[in-house]
Amino acid sequence: MAKQKDHGPSVLDDAKYEALRNQGYSKEKSARIANSNNPGKKGGKSEPYEERSKEELYDKAKEIGIEGISKMNKEELISALRNH
Repeated sequence: MAKQKDHGPSVLDDAKYEALRNQGYSKEKSARIANSNNPGKKGGKSEPYEERSKEELYDKAKEIGIEGISKMNKEELISALRNH
């Protein structure tokens, strides 16, 4: 098995990061998952994106820095949030 690349101090689990990148995840999402203690654990009690208003989705996307959201419809905002 090949030695894993060192991605610096911002990535805690280099092997997990590389596996996620090979699956097509973005660098940011791969790092976020690789640095998580338990990424498979279900999160908080937030309502599903489909039950939120377009304005709420827009605000969340803006908060986390997704670009180009002003022209997105609700379905596109949901997709952008899930794939960010």
